Amino acid sequence: MPAALGGAAALSACSAAPDAEPYETVAARIRRPALPLVPEGAPPEPTLGVERLRELVRFATLAPSSHNTQCWRFALAGEVLTILPDLLRRCPAVDPDDHHVFVSLGCATENLAHAALAQGLHAEARFDARRDMLRVTLTPTPAQTSPLCQAIPARQCTRGDYDGQPPSSQALQLLERAGTSDSVRMHVLTGRQALERVLACVVQGNAAQLSDAAFVAELRSWLRFNGADAVRTRDGLFSVCSGSPALPAWLGALAFEWLFTASGENDKIARQVRSSAGIAVFVGAAADKAHWIEVGRAYERFALQATVLGVRNAFLNQPVEVAAMRPAFAAALDLPGQRPDLVVRFGHGATLPPSLRRPVASVMA
Repeated sequence: MPAALGGAAALSACSAAPDAEPYETVAARIRRPALPLVPEGAPPEPTLGVERLRELVRFATLAPSSHNTQCWRFALAGEVLTILPDLLRRCPAVDPDDHHVFVSLGCATENLAHAALAQGLHAEARFDARRDMLRVTLTPTPAQTSPLCQAIPARQCTRGDYDGQPPSSQALQLLERAGTSDSVRMHVLTGRQALERVLACVVQGNAAQLSDAAFVAELRSWLRFNGADAVRTRDGLFSVCSGSPALPAWLGALAFEWLFTASGENDKIARQVRSSAGIAVFVGAAADKAHWIEVGRAYERFALQATVLGVRNAFLNQPVEVAAMRPAFAAALDLPGQRPDLVVRFGHGATLPPSLRRPVASVMA
């Protein structure tokens, strides 16, 4: 893609249509802090209520998803909130076994649990393997707002360059603790040699993906080249959120065709990895949907903790998305026989414009 413009300049380079809301206005509304519906420490509320439900779902949908597809649906039945995959929004080229779909459901569930506690509710999530959905039981409890909950509106995948400076040892300990659970291990790599080994696998995976016409077509279908298109769809990958300029749709399509090449992208990936403080690799205890959800929850805790600490992160999932590469990648990480689930670079860097989300009503079943 073309060289990046500054955030404000890029947004103003191709703004929304005159009768549409500006991108910045929509983004600010979507990512506003939680409404203080329940005072801190107040006695539990006996009923959920429409406004509390909408806030829970809004915070859940601020989770990440592959290509920002927002592949989830929510439904309330009594005291149980169900989270289902929206398979109409799956990405079969990059995610043929729906791994990323269920990871995203886990991310949304983690957000929901933190938001629920702030709204005076304890969220107990269980995966229903027969129906491929999460059942989240909500029971009243004294309200408590955690730093991770407060970080949810600000969390983003920051796909720009970082400054190469390492986080403190205390920050690394907090990140590792957040990203690890009984069923998920987070491996942190900070040495230059280890990062170069991962980079080699990422570059190889990226080249394989960009030689796949189905992958490229799928990616192109989720790109939004200007604020007007991003506001219209409220999903997908807006170029400015990745540090590229906003362009008219026709020019963006031409730029993608002419400039989006394996060599160009690999050069950018190499620069970004080498500017990172480290790489985190998340590995579930088993390769099934229940554990993919747990990987999503662990990653989201890591990402929220990183946000609290002022640490940025972004995915480098190419070597786990290309199935033929997974065994060699696992061996390079000294994880033979295991399936690495997520690869994430992290470090200090500038904030980029946030991505959008669809209205709550559109994700409620």
